[in-house]
Amino acid sequence: MKPDTLPTRPLVFLRIALLSLFAFAGPGCAITSAESEVFTPQHIAKIRSVGGGIISPDGAHIAYTLSVPRQPNKDDDGGAWSELHVVDTQGQDRPFITGHVNIGSIAWTPDGRGISFLDKRGDDEHKSLYVIPIDGGEARNVLEHETGVGSYSWSPDGKRVAFLARAKKDKAKKKLEKKGFKAEIYEEQGQPKLVWIGTPDDEDAKPESLDLPGSAVRVKWSPVDNRLAVALAPSPRIDDQYMKSKLHIVDADSGDVRTQFDNPGKLGSFTWSPDGKNLAVISAEDLNDPAEGRLMIAPAAGGALRNILPDFAGHVSAVAWQDHDTVMYVAGVGCRTMLGKIDTDSRNKKMLVSTDGPVLAGLSLTRDGMRSATIGQSARHPREVFTMKHGDAGPTRLTDSNPWLDEMRFADQEIVRYKTRDGMEIEGVLIRPLDEKPGTRYPLILYVHGGPEAHVSDAFITRYSNPGQYAAANGFAVFCPNYRGSTGRGVAFSKLGQADYAGGEFNDLVDAVTHLHKTGLIDKDRVGITGGSYGGFATAWGATNLTEHFAAGVMFVGISDHVSKFGTTDIPNEMYLVHSRTWPWDDWDFFRERSPITYTPQARTPLLILHGKNDTRVHPSQSMELYRYLKTLGKVPVRLVFYPGEGHGNRKAAGRLDYSLRMMRWMEHYLKTPATRTSPPPPHELDYGFDEDENEEDDD
Repeated sequence: MKPDTLPTRPLVFLRIALLSLFAFAGPGCAITSAESEVFTPQHIAKIRSVGGGIISPDGAHIAYTLSVPRQPNKDDDGGAWSELHVVDTQGQDRPFITGHVNIGSIAWTPDGRGISFLDKRGDDEHKSLYVIPIDGGEARNVLEHETGVGSYSWSPDGKRVAFLARAKKDKAKKKLEKKGFKAEIYEEQGQPKLVWIGTPDDEDAKPESLDLPGSAVRVKWSPVDNRLAVALAPSPRIDDQYMKSKLHIVDADSGDVRTQFDNPGKLGSFTWSPDGKNLAVISAEDLNDPAEGRLMIAPAAGGALRNILPDFAGHVSAVAWQDHDTVMYVAGVGCRTMLGKIDTDSRNKKMLVSTDGPVLAGLSLTRDGMRSATIGQSARHPREVFTMKHGDAGPTRLTDSNPWLDEMRFADQEIVRYKTRDGMEIEGVLIRPLDEKPGTRYPLILYVHGGPEAHVSDAFITRYSNPGQYAAANGFAVFCPNYRGSTGRGVAFSKLGQADYAGGEFNDLVDAVTHLHKTGLIDKDRVGITGGSYGGFATAWGATNLTEHFAAGVMFVGISDHVSKFGTTDIPNEMYLVHSRTWPWDDWDFFRERSPITYTPQARTPLLILHGKNDTRVHPSQSMELYRYLKTLGKVPVRLVFYPGEGHGNRKAAGRLDYSLRMMRWMEHYLKTPATRTSPPPPHELDYGFDEDENEEDDD
């Protein structure tokens, strides 16, 4: 069976043909094919995606969560719902808990007879731990806590659970708050997360907390005894969690710390070996490594972590033990992924799924290690459940969460490699214009990923913030470059942008435009740039310092002033250790020189700026500064849009659709219509494509 082929399935899915109801109603969106066959922002707003999947110990079933977006203007606004589904290895899919639910943190009970999950159901005041039997029956609340149950891990006998939660608020303080004493002491009031030990199904046994040195980030119970592997940060601040989390081995009965590891820099996931003697840890290579991605082995009795994939030119993202001495792992390699396995002594290494297969994420194995479950995606479908057993040529797709995608027309997508001005090879993902005509040059949207410790894979990349297929359907090419500093190519490559904000990394963007122009695909005078976070910084830089190269820009939660950004972000140490490598007070000139606001007098790129009002990572003032400078200078069109209730990226359905429509309209206005760079922007009002009676408010 081909790796990406769906088996014959007993469940018949209804194929929705009324896609024209979701046609984009904005200006300038005339398309050459039937509207029911090409992508619009409204299509993207309804895409379902598998969150995570866990295979049962016996390999018979895979439990997974399904993200189901709310329908703008119909459902109450908010983030996507998260449902619980189960699929067997033949592709028979059963919905277990669906509707307006938020299922999270799914796991199999140690006996394999039930699925545990976190949710807030019925009269629950906080999230509780539930278990639903695999062979039928209702979910039951097995453990609750006065401040809610956070991430958790079962003891090997299933009689206890370790979980994370904060301590209950002091009653005296709560009384004072009710009387108006609500002063907020910045960064000093955060309560640490504690590790608690609870006894499921025993209402009389109250959870007890362990007295540990720090704020808990993650916990895993040993598969053989009462030890816990716990990641502890010095404080609950996100900066400390990013850069200072350390792995500890803790006695679950006494709370005594048996071992503390000196893992370097960022700490990713970790998991116990079946015999409890070792842990596989995804860690940074050193304190200045931008991203965790090294596969380490940590002896549970203590000692140094050992990198079993030294000099690996990729980034490990998931790991699971096949037996006591062998680990399997998923890793990003360039724009693709691979599934491999390796002995803990690094002697025997094998690639099980090459980079030609689906783009994979996550990994879980059966008790005997002979079958796996992963999440995979391709250029034509979002995240779905895949499985693979020992001896298979590749993973088999089991789920089909968006059958209507079979009716859609996809533009061609490919990996493009090009040489930069200093001779470095950069790669990225290109979506070509739909119905491309030879000899025609097209406008380009350059999508710049954030991080920069991230990368774009050759997968389903169209999202509310990445125009992808719906831009291609409207006559654009879309290119997503993995510029220097991106992950997926090893530690050395991911460090290339350090101490050089907006230097070689953003020259790579201009060189991408030059390359695509030389191929004859794009018109270099009609190029737009967009991205969020660090990609928003790239957009601001492109619209100011590199303004001659970009005819339009859409900046999302981006950086405009590195001096004030350092003073308002919640990750100052991370910015210093893995990005700037110098403090502002040690080199003020560098921070000013690499700030887009410095170059606003020369800016000639029409810029749409969008930002969540509750963003703590990149404060909204970053967008306000750039807007005010450009608006006061008055030499270029600029618009600022805030999203109340949103943070570092839009989570709610209405904000996502609004963003997609505004971005696309801005690009069309300045890249496809006769508008010049100084032409007034399009109206700020949007037509969301809803019927008029749907927008009428209920007066009752």
